[in-house]
Amino acid sequence: MSAALTAAEIIAVGSELLGWSRLDTNSLFITEQLAALGIDVKGKSVVGDDRERLRAVFTESLRRSDLVILTGGLGPTDDDLTREVVADALALPMSEEPAITATIARRFSRRGLEMPDVNRRQAMVPRGATPLPNPHGSAPGLFIEAEGKVVVLLPGPPRELQPMLTALCERGLLSARAGAERVFKVSVFTTQRSESHVEELVQPIYSRWRDQHPPVETTILATPGQVELHLSLRAADEAAAMKRLESARQQLVAVLGDSAFTTDGRPLHRLVGDMLRQRRLTLAAAESCTGGLLLERLTGVPGSSAYVAGGIVAYTNTLKTTLLGVEPALLEQHGAVSEPVAAAMADGMRERSGADVSIAITGIAGPGGGSPEKPVGTVVVAVLAPGRPMSVRTHSFPGGREHVRFQATQAALDTLRRLL
Repeated sequence: MSAALTAAEIIAVGSELLGWSRLDTNSLFITEQLAALGIDVKGKSVVGDDRERLRAVFTESLRRSDLVILTGGLGPTDDDLTREVVADALALPMSEEPAITATIARRFSRRGLEMPDVNRRQAMVPRGATPLPNPHGSAPGLFIEAEGKVVVLLPGPPRELQPMLTALCERGLLSARAGAERVFKVSVFTTQRSESHVEELVQPIYSRWRDQHPPVETTILATPGQVELHLSLRAADEAAAMKRLESARQQLVAVLGDSAFTTDGRPLHRLVGDMLRQRRLTLAAAESCTGGLLLERLTGVPGSSAYVAGGIVAYTNTLKTTLLGVEPALLEQHGAVSEPVAAAMADGMRERSGADVSIAITGIAGPGGGSPEKPVGTVVVAVLAPGRPMSVRTHSFPGGREHVRFQATQAALDTLRRLL
């Protein structure tokens, strides 16, 4: 009986992935699917259409890991090298599989076309390999077992790769090679704290878990506007594993306090939307520097019409006055990026919209427009919620223009979350 697979590496093949026109979007999906089988992805490489380099990377990956998954390079053209390089490295002769050729020919025939002869390359199968059907494209995948290791070749397009890999993991050849243990995961998302502040709070806690058996692994991931903590545990008993993970998660939540906004993976805009829906509240927003980004995030969720009333993008001082009723004297005295103006924008937005909640954002997103008193990244957020005093706060956000804009919407959403 073959040993269970535990460690994997991913090789994404294609010169277009090296900064030309495409990004490798498959690796996260592959990693999640393998984790459900208890298989850890230990490394990832991106290799161009270079025969010798691909062979070298593949050979080294196969030496280190018991499972290597290669994506891309299975097409019919001369630069589609994956199939040939793997077969050569494993010393496996290839031959054309007539059934695959016929399937590809039928695919062309349904479109009223004759199959080009070059597509026969896609029907070449290394000796002993198992072809993997591809109902969404012409390139079949391949499953190869060699010297106790497993090599899987998958097409690059996600719409072809994902169903093929799902079938392998849920009821196919990979699930048959998985061990009894699985990797179970939980998470905590926090906002309005830096990665270093989060680490300072939680490190004394998660460092104790390393000595336990099996250990609870902790990964801290800083993303724009939030810090994510992901906890994982490898075990055979799901109930016992989830009990330990939940205990660990609650320890982190206790020290993070109300900056921990979700433990179920919901992004902040979805969480706030759910809170508004549950309370039967509506929201309107007056945006300046964010240019409608806050409402774009909220209305990107299906069903958001239940709680989003609308909003105004008042980029100029003139529109702040004519559309939101901000007094010209306030703008003259304090400037557009100021707490009095943000408060007036929020007041004007609620008065004109009739919404229960109003949010106003005004700031300097950059790269120009800053001053010593109000540098780039200065953003003022005002939030007015039922039964609560208005919250008005000046923030200083780091990063480029888009980073500042996103953090401004994140701060507005988090302020509303706390008020609700």
